[in-house]
Amino acid sequence: MNVIHRRGWEIPEHRATPEHVFLNRRSFMAATGAAAISLSPTIALAQRAGEAPDPTIDLYPAKRNERYTLDRPLTDEKINLSYNNFYEFGFSKDVSRAAQALKVRPWTVKIDGMVEKPREVDIDQLIRAMPIEERLYRHRCVEAWGMTIPWSGFPFAKFVEYAKPLSSAKYVRMETFLDPATAPLQRQPFYPWPYVEGLTIAEATNEMAFLVTGAYGKPVAKVQGAPLRLAVPWKYGFKAVKSIVKFTFTDQRPKSYWETAQGSEYGFWANVNPKVDHPRWSQATEEVIGTSNRVPTLLFNGYAEQVADLYKGMESERLWA
Repeated sequence: MNVIHRRGWEIPEHRATPEHVFLNRRSFMAATGAAAISLSPTIALAQRAGEAPDPTIDLYPAKRNERYTLDRPLTDEKINLSYNNFYEFGFSKDVSRAAQALKVRPWTVKIDGMVEKPREVDIDQLIRAMPIEERLYRHRCVEAWGMTIPWSGFPFAKFVEYAKPLSSAKYVRMETFLDPATAPLQRQPFYPWPYVEGLTIAEATNEMAFLVTGAYGKPVAKVQGAPLRLAVPWKYGFKAVKSIVKFTFTDQRPKSYWETAQGSEYGFWANVNPKVDHPRWSQATEEVIGTSNRVPTLLFNGYAEQVADLYKGMESERLWA
């Protein structure tokens, strides 16, 4: 007889995420003007039609790694495309049309810092050098909402092998694109652009750390962070670095974007403990996007079995700041 052992992060199937109405924030209207929020549907469609097919489209749908599956329905793709953060293009959760302005080819990724040989690699060359697979990941935002997404991509550990950092490197710093002409909010001086995030080498080489190149069986959409973004499902992410252009290996702890912008609330470690509240709201529960359900938040977002060892001896630290 087969006995099925449920992992702590698996939740009942009835907690599905259906279609959802996006949030709209007036603060972005005030900061950038209504015209900067998004492109018209006609322009967005014209851009997509005028662009060449993704050179890696033949890699999708990628074979699913059954080690990373959930007993929960996936968030509908329409919801994920219209409810996520990409602050370079606005404060609204629905920035999909605005993000169509991002040109993702040609695209190069720079690898520098404490590595054997600094280099710059074409994104398609990098993707084809990696073992592409699909994983189903549960995600939780520091804003206390969550969804489940079928990402395609490759283990961050494989990228670390590819980059060949020196043994003295302790962290990897990731940086997104900087193009104020394309991304309207990057013209605003009140945020520390470009967006930066960091991981310890131990975090980056953990089995759960994943570099995303696709979603929903196709190349990852612009609003989701094309052509390369980070997914670390055990952290209550602030945003997760999208559209990455640079990886720097270093022995100095990187100062993340949100740590720079609001260090009293956000820090390098991000939220990992539901018992540690954000200064302005509780982290004890989360909304399943598209429903009125609030569910208890789990330690390490339910991935404690895989990642708890990374934080041994840090119990007294304020892991959220």
